[in-house]
Amino acid sequence: MTLAIEVRDLTRRFGSFTAVDSISVDVAVGEVFGFLGANGAGKTTAIKVLIGLLAPSSGSARVAGFDVLTQSEEVRKRIGYMSQRFSLYDDLTPRENITLYGGIYGLADAEIRARGDAMLNDLGIMHVADKLVSTLPLGWKQKLSFSVAMLHRPDVVFLDEPTGGVDPVTRRQFWEMIYAAAARGTTVFVTTHYMDEAEYCDRLSIMVDGRIAAMGTPAALKAEFGVSSIDEVFVRLARPATATAG
Repeated sequence: MTLAIEVRDLTRRFGSFTAVDSISVDVAVGEVFGFLGANGAGKTTAIKVLIGLLAPSSGSARVAGFDVLTQSEEVRKRIGYMSQRFSLYDDLTPRENITLYGGIYGLADAEIRARGDAMLNDLGIMHVADKLVSTLPLGWKQKLSFSVAMLHRPDVVFLDEPTGGVDPVTRRQFWEMIYAAAARGTTVFVTTHYMDEAEYCDRLSIMVDGRIAAMGTPAALKAEFGVSSIDEVFVRLARPATATAG
């Protein structure tokens, strides 16, 4: 198995607080890996370490073959990142966002134009290519954000709660885009609060208080905990008091 992400005993502390506590995980090339956990569990901090925005306090991680601590620039060249909170500039048009990010990713002007036009056509939004992003429906924005994160054809794409707030139909369309990216060999590392989406992942982990409390395929985790859904697994692990109340 060729690995896209290799994490060994990764820890990140902020003073006396340990946000990520000695986690280890391998993710294969082309795998869709779900990274679950309640708010404050440490997911976003772990992602920031993996994309080179935060240095680990201890342990190690390699992404796309490069060490996140000593080769962070090489890591950033080979990854895409989509945040729920900020991905596109609302005061620019889709075409301007594509041009901006294409330049940041180091693509040539001709590549940006060709890939941008293909993207806009594939998304069916060429007719709004020169409208401000702020005027677009949320579902269009989210799909455009993902496509822009994939513009430079990264080895790994990190998606931090990418479908928050969109309708179920758009969520399903978004996951079809994820599957298509994985089929082309891109590794997808995704966080979500929608437990039905977790069922779409090849494998997933569940973080509790900075540690990985469970990891495996959705089917294996449901069998291990004797439940019928990932939501029940999540509640059992992340909210033990709720699961045992009454």
